[in-house]
Amino acid sequence: MTPKALCSLFILSLAAGHAAAQTYVVGVEQAAFAPHYQVDAHGEYQGFARELLDLFARDSGVQVIYRPLPVADLQQALLDGSIDLKYPDSPEWAGPAKAGRALYYSRPVVHYVDGVLVAPRRVGQGVDTLERLALVEGWTPAAYRERIASGQTVLVHSADLRQMIRQALRKDSDGAYYNVVVATHYLDHIRARPGALVFDPALPHTRGSFYLVSTRHPALIERFDRFLAERHDAIAALKQAHGVEANLDSEFLGMEQWKIDFLKRQQARQATGTP
Repeated sequence: MTPKALCSLFILSLAAGHAAAQTYVVGVEQAAFAPHYQVDAHGEYQGFARELLDLFARDSGVQVIYRPLPVADLQQALLDGSIDLKYPDSPEWAGPAKAGRALYYSRPVVHYVDGVLVAPRRVGQGVDTLERLALVEGWTPAAYRERIASGQTVLVHSADLRQMIRQALRKDSDGAYYNVVVATHYLDHIRARPGALVFDPALPHTRGSFYLVSTRHPALIERFDRFLAERHDAIAALKQAHGVEANLDSEFLGMEQWKIDFLKRQQARQATGTP
C-alpha cells in the first residue's frame, strides 16, 4: 500500500472513530459558584468541574456537551431525560422528587463544608447570638432547622451570593450561611474584602460531597468511578490548582492564605521555642 493510501486510511479511521464517539449532555448549574464552577457572559461553563469532566471525556473517548440550566430546573431535566448526567448532585438532595426513581450516583467527586461566616469579632460567640441568618434562596441550612422552626433564628433571604455577602457586611444579618470555600473565594478574589467575614467552626455546619448522577447510563457512571480511581493524582492536582478542597480538614478552613502562612510560622516558632 502506498504512503498516500496509508495516510488516507488513517484519516478515514480517525473520522470513523470521531463519528462513533458517544455524546452525552451534562446538565450543570447556571450559577456563579467559583472555584467549583461558573458560567461566563458567553454561556461558557468554566472552573474545576469543567476541567474534571473534560479530562474524563478525553480519557474515555466520549464527547460531552454542557447544558447550563437554572438550579431549580436541573432536577426535572434529569428525571425527564432531557439531560444524560447532572453535576453536582447528592443522594441527600430533593429526596421526595426522586422517590421511586432509579438513580445512579458516582463515587464522591469533591468534598465541601457549608457553614456560617461572621464578622471576625463575632467568632466564638456561640449559636445563641445568631439571631438573623442570611441565606440564598433555595439553600437549606439543615443544622439550623430546629432554631428556625422555634423562631430563635430568623432567615434573611438573598437572591444570590453577592447580595447575601452584602447583607452580612452591612450587618443586616448576624452571619451568612453558604459553601465556605465558595464564599471565601468570593470575598478574597471578587469582592476584594479578604477576611471581612470568616468561617466560625464552633457554629453548626454541614459536611458533604458532590456526585455525578444519571438516570439512564449506569455503565458510564461506573466508567467515571474507574476514572476517579485511576486518575487520582491528576484530579488531586486539579483540586489543588482550583482550591476546591482548601483546608477542609484543618483549623485554617475559610482563612485567606496570608493569615494561614502567618499562623503556621507562629506555630513553628512555638514548637521550636523560638521567640
